[in-house]
This record gives sequence, C-alpha cells and structure tokens, in this order.
Amino acid sequence: MKVGRIVLVEDIAAARKPIYKLTIDFGEGLSKQCAAGIKDRYTKEDLIGKVVVAVVNLEPKSVAGVVSECMLLTAYNEAELSLLSPDRDITLGTKVG
Repeated sequence: MKVGRIVLVEDIAAARKPIYKLTIDFGEGLSKQCAAGIKDRYTKEDLIGKVVVAVVNLEPKSVAGVVSECMLLTAYNEAELSLLSPDRDITLGTKVG
C-alpha cells in the first residue's frame, strides 16, 4: 500500500455501474490507473488533487475496458463511504503499513 494523489478523473462510458477511471501519482515517476466504483459518492472536483491510500501490488485487471492497476482503500458501510487518506502532508509513494 502506498500514498498517492489523484491527478485525473474520467468517466467510463462502457461501465454498467457508475465508476471512474482515476490516474493516481505515486511519486518518482510512478502513476497507475484505477477503476473505482465511487462515482455516486464523489464528484470529479472532489477527487482531483485528493491524497489517498491504495493497494499497488495487484495484478492488472480489465474493468469495463479499462486496465485497473491498483485499488483505493475505503471505510464503508451500507450508508456511507469514505476514502482513506493520511491526516497530514506526506511524500507521495510513502509505504503504508
């Protein structure tokens, strides 16, 4: 798991469910794409620039025609969803343990 910053948010037109294609910058020239089912909870404006925690050592998977290379960590229940984020500034790419 590493800390990254969302730098690009795009709609996935072919998706059956409301999902975004996110590009996440993990620092040192490393960025990954993520297909995230959070479109009904966050606007594009909410997400651009947001610092998040993601699992980055997953096998790439095709989701609605988009290659998803990582997975965002969230806290959720039936009514709420919240992206996990560091509580202070920290270098992108920092490992989470």
